[in-house]
Amino acid sequence: MGKRYKTTLRINVPVGRNGKHKLVVTRILKELDELKDGSALEIPLQDLPDTKEKIRSALNRASHKSGRKVATSADGTRLFIWNA
Repeated sequence: MGKRYKTTLRINVPVGRNGKHKLVVTRILKELDELKDGSALEIPLQDLPDTKEKIRSALNRASHKSGRKVATSADGTRLFIWNA
């Protein structure tokens, strides 16, 4: 029985995970770093690359990983995000 899979050197193996929401979450976290106390980001839902639930989930994972507290709220057309 021959090899079924190709092989590669470990140096060629990517390390880490760059999910499909990385760009938007990175932008949100950067803007939160510059946000004044008492303010919130207001993002139109139509500007999000995915559902608000999936963006919230990705943001939650990223914020927990970096040890920061972020809160969110939404209405029918906008997602609000602020530093908690």
